[in-house]
Amino acid sequence: MARRGGPGRDKAAAKGKAPAKAAGAPAKGRRGGGRAEREPVARPVGGGLAELIPDRERPNGWSLLIDGAPQSHVDLDDPAHLSFAYQRRIGHVIDLAAPPLQPLRVLHLGGGAFTLARYTAATRPRSTQQIVELDALLVQLVRDHLPLDPQARVRVRTADAREGLGRFPDGWADLIVADVFSGARTPAHLTSAGFLTEVRRVLAPSGRYVANLADGPPLAHLRGQVATAAAVFPELALAADPVVWRGRRFGNAVLLASALPLPVAEFTRRVATDPHPGRVEHGRALGDFTGGAAVVTDEAAKPSPAPPPSVFENP
Repeated sequence: MARRGGPGRDKAAAKGKAPAKAAGAPAKGRRGGGRAEREPVARPVGGGLAELIPDRERPNGWSLLIDGAPQSHVDLDDPAHLSFAYQRRIGHVIDLAAPPLQPLRVLHLGGGAFTLARYTAATRPRSTQQIVELDALLVQLVRDHLPLDPQARVRVRTADAREGLGRFPDGWADLIVADVFSGARTPAHLTSAGFLTEVRRVLAPSGRYVANLADGPPLAHLRGQVATAAAVFPELALAADPVVWRGRRFGNAVLLASALPLPVAEFTRRVATDPHPGRVEHGRALGDFTGGAAVVTDEAAKPSPAPPPSVFENP
């Protein structure tokens, strides 16, 4: 299950202390989070207590929290709106994956509130998308209250991300998006070269892989993930907040990988001009960043580090 950063700030997700919030049942009215349904909704799911909180600034916007930690934000009126900084960065990857409006085959590992699948469907109509999400109760909650556009070609499979990945044929995907966390940590079996080798198998020759990673000082996990990706993909770029790059704060980083050259200049420009600007490294600078970190094998793999309790405290 994905753990994601909060709106306007690139926070790594954590299983923080769940605040006391109204756990109202769905209000009677138009299904799918319409304007008649603006009370919070709470329901136990596989990963904890899931809450759908109305966005008071967007008439049909909702935030998904699990155990108090922000997971996703969805605007049903404007699915191309991406509120979280790391999701905007992945949105840039989707935008640059092919000429505008060209349909893509996209595999999403981790579903959350289907935010990035909605974005792809809105910006690239007729795309074929598959979501692999382990938490069946979360999938049902999202389907009940934040349903997908019936015209969107999105299929949701309930399975472990690596197991689900293994069911896809060679070269199926133009883009694979990984945003998978369990208990605020990326599971160990999704951090290894073996996992990324399966990712590359499922990607088309010109396909791209993008992953939401989370780490904090001294960034040992992030360095290891870059070194591991470099053992499988010849082309890499990494986007993160400057304070994360400097090792001053736990946060999200977006890793982009491919067998072919990446649109680094345009990706860098877009990330730098976001409302919450980030920095992109690639090439020799990114290789130097790894500092000789070892490639992660299946045998040596560990989950990503747990975020500190302060990650979701209000400033």
